[in-house]
Amino acid sequence: MLAYLPRPPTDTSRYGTFPQKPDLPAAPGAPLGDGGQKAAAATAKRGAAMPNYPSAPRHSGFVAGEPSLPPSRGSLSAQQPRGRPSWCPPPAPQEVGARFYPLHALSVASIPSSSRGKASARSSAAPAAEGLQGRRCKLLEEDSPTAQAGRRQRQRYVTKVGKCQVNLGNIQDKKRFLSDIFTTIVDLKYRWFLFVFMMCYVVTWLLFGFIYFLDAWVRGDVWHQGDPEWRACIENVDGFVSALLLSVESQRTIGYGTRMVTANCAEGVILLIAQSIVGSMIDAMMVGCMFVKISRPKKRAQTLIFSKNCVISLRDEKLCLMFRVGDLRESHMVDAKIRAKLIKSRQTAEGEFIPLEQSELNLGYDTGEDRLFLVEPQIICHVINRHSPFWDMSAESLRREQFEIIIILEGIVEATGNPVLAAGMTCQARTSYTEDEILWGYRFEPCMSLEKGAFQVDYSRFEMTFEVQTPAASAKELQELRELEQQEHSTLSLYWDQLVQPCALPGP
Repeated sequence: MLAYLPRPPTDTSRYGTFPQKPDLPAAPGAPLGDGGQKAAAATAKRGAAMPNYPSAPRHSGFVAGEPSLPPSRGSLSAQQPRGRPSWCPPPAPQEVGARFYPLHALSVASIPSSSRGKASARSSAAPAAEGLQGRRCKLLEEDSPTAQAGRRQRQRYVTKVGKCQVNLGNIQDKKRFLSDIFTTIVDLKYRWFLFVFMMCYVVTWLLFGFIYFLDAWVRGDVWHQGDPEWRACIENVDGFVSALLLSVESQRTIGYGTRMVTANCAEGVILLIAQSIVGSMIDAMMVGCMFVKISRPKKRAQTLIFSKNCVISLRDEKLCLMFRVGDLRESHMVDAKIRAKLIKSRQTAEGEFIPLEQSELNLGYDTGEDRLFLVEPQIICHVINRHSPFWDMSAESLRREQFEIIIILEGIVEATGNPVLAAGMTCQARTSYTEDEILWGYRFEPCMSLEKGAFQVDYSRFEMTFEVQTPAASAKELQELRELEQQEHSTLSLYWDQLVQPCALPGP
């Protein structure tokens, strides 16, 4: 559940991740003069007024009596972090009077301005070039494949192949599964389904074989084998194995003719009728389950493919989230529909935590664009407007969010010519996209061409994308900027019309 909470901000320019160096005590016997006190006061005043801008580095040597402090954990002079690019040079050693944290750590929101001013009065910041270089290397470390792979190792709600990662446990009322025994058997895995299929026959054969043997043993048929004057109830049964063979022959209607039930006893006739009825019921149920399990359209979803990534770019001057779907078979889906769900955790205004809230993404439900004629690969578009959950999400905030988009494609399997299979069977294919699988500023490459009077689909280009110019601002910011430009344009047009309008001449 915690995998879908919003990520902490990664903008190191707003949140400091390096501790400050403790204040250095003044050296004994080195009082500050009037000039030094004025310079310190000016430095403190300038640091309080502009806390985000460092002062010039102070080149001061080692003062006698000043304790030597080890470098802090977040300093640039500390141990080189793991994952630093090879071409990034190690930071230059800093002096004793310099700060132990980079330039961008000065804008810590939780530090009061007075304390920041006091700290800047006692020590100077690192050079601007070294601070920018360290910040650049840190951003490259965050964007490295190792760091991204570490962020992606979290639980998914739906896998890329459409399997729901939800395990049901602590079910007390399990008798509901027995009341729906047909669906329970069909939903079993193949190994357990075949095991149940075989055991239904084996158990009935053994059970009725034991009853046949018990009847023959009680009536004495076992002890009078070969006696022509003995009126046997079950002929040629001299042991349990022969009784088992009689049970198999009777239920499967084999009838070799050597072992059989005679009319000399009523219980034998009743037993044979009961076995015939039970065998017919088992045949009807197990063969029906086998047919339904084989003919289920679940495997049809294996030929419905989705693009590996989503893209966000402009389409018709609107920011859109797009992905691609395709069908690999020549027998197409009938009445195909597509919909999308956004899975994200949130906390309400009253403090209630909703772990996996599902919200709908509009894929053209109001215009009918969600109904597909899936003959060739199609790009599905979600327009980011005021009703979209991505309305105020920019390229930078997308990296800090954690959510999952579930795509569900449903359709009816086209009739195969078999009158039994002609009835429509609904097929459903699913996939999911996390925030790491959304490419901002990309577009899908076309994969169709016209060759020899027909359209040719090249599925090798199904996953290919190319980069396009896309603003990094959110759709809300783009809309506000567009409205502001329209207002300025209308104001300038009105001013120009008033300026060039000729003066009205008075009438005669």
